[in-house]
Amino acid sequence: MRVVQIIDSLEAGGAERMAVNYANALAKKIEFSALVATRKEGVLKNQIDLKVPYLFLEKKKRIDVKAVFKLRKFIKDNNVDIIHAHSSSFFIAVLVKLTLLRLKIIWHDHYGISQDLTFRKNLGLKWGSLFFTGTIAVNESLKKWAESYLWCSKVVYFPNFILNVFQANEKIELKGITGKRIICVANLRPQKNHKLLIEVADLIKEKFPDWTFHLFGKDFEDDYSDQIKNSIKNLKLEKNTFFYGTVQDVSTVLKQCDIAVLPSLSEGLPLSLLEYGLHQMPVVATNVGEIPKIITSNKEGLIVESNNVNQFADALIEFIQNENYRNEAGLMLKQKIIFNFSEESVIQQYILWVNS
Repeated sequence: MRVVQIIDSLEAGGAERMAVNYANALAKKIEFSALVATRKEGVLKNQIDLKVPYLFLEKKKRIDVKAVFKLRKFIKDNNVDIIHAHSSSFFIAVLVKLTLLRLKIIWHDHYGISQDLTFRKNLGLKWGSLFFTGTIAVNESLKKWAESYLWCSKVVYFPNFILNVFQANEKIELKGITGKRIICVANLRPQKNHKLLIEVADLIKEKFPDWTFHLFGKDFEDDYSDQIKNSIKNLKLEKNTFFYGTVQDVSTVLKQCDIAVLPSLSEGLPLSLLEYGLHQMPVVATNVGEIPKIITSNKEGLIVESNNVNQFADALIEFIQNENYRNEAGLMLKQKIIFNFSEESVIQQYILWVNS
């Protein structure tokens, strides 16, 4: 099996990280595993395994003939038989297949707003699916959508997974008091609902002023970003709520924190939640996407209604006041993540599916 993962960028997003994870994991299992970035590089480039051949296409426009033939040459030179295209990178994969009909395309759907897929329409993707050999969905809702909307009969659900490798190479010293830090790893997008988290931070500050909030993720420097930063200033939270931007090695900062949160309005299967669990952290998250299928009881973490400030604050307080409960919940979640969302279990299923 000779597979190349294709992704539009290598910035710190869920789809991007899964492309890197698949390339790295498959490099240990199959004859050839490579990674191609089409439009933009980013911090995740440093996480590509040395065993994984890498190509950057420098694609400039939607139909970039130079990029198409650069990818075609890479595929021919390395005798690749499967393109595993993530998210919108399916388009260039189809263009290459039109010149190399023997190629098989697997499309990986990472769509993050999966609460209501009724109005999700993409004619380009629908026509492109005629050329797909198979489709992978990151949750059951996306699987059902693909079965009903796309023209590809082979659809499967594989959960996201994370590599059990803690690099901890970066030197990042967090603010706040050791033993009293709350972390959120999520890019600054509206569906991640940092607005709720800022309101929660304001409530927590009144009762537990020593506890601090630490936010990590890509800042798109847009209106939403400005709203979050202005809210922090208006509520005078500058001394207990800190935003650090993107970090290459999440392990470095997770090890310095005590409670992890995910206040999202919508999700697929968030990689940050899997990372929280692997680091044995107690988690407060909202009941969206696949999150309730991961944290299925209060023994593994606390799930609250989406966009409910008081519920979220109460759940956090429950963890803040009970260190033993925090430790027990973190351990239970870690055990579930290792058993169900490990590299080994998902990659084994993937290889069996592709070979079939």
